[in-house]
Amino acid sequence: QVQLVESGGGLVQAGGSLRLSCAASGRTSSNNFVGWFRQAPGKEREFVAAIMWSVGRTYYVDSVKGRFTISRDNLKNTVYLQMNSLKPEDTAVYYCAAKMNFGGLYNSDAYPYWGQGTQVTVSS
Repeated sequence: QVQLVESGGGLVQAGGSLRLSCAASGRTSSNNFVGWFRQAPGKEREFVAAIMWSVGRTYYVDSVKGRFTISRDNLKNTVYLQMNSLKPEDTAVYYCAAKMNFGGLYNSDAYPYWGQGTQVTVSS
């Protein structure tokens, strides 16, 4: 089992920044890929970014490229999502998730481990 705990959400004005954290514990050797997803009210959960834990390779959805940065701290077993130039359309509950293999990286159904989510609200 892998446990994931997100933190860092909050309310910010458009153009502002937030940094989300995802702390992993348990069988962390089972989570070679850690992803961030988000879900806005009335919308499906969507992929935001992911990182390959072993080598640090990163993946982003087009809408956040250049604004969001995913990174990891091996010593702390923590993945971060630095979000800059936030827009009202970034408002959602953000979840981190973990999986072992690359297959289905952009598909939330492929991730067996999930955190509880953290709310991000961007005001205009």
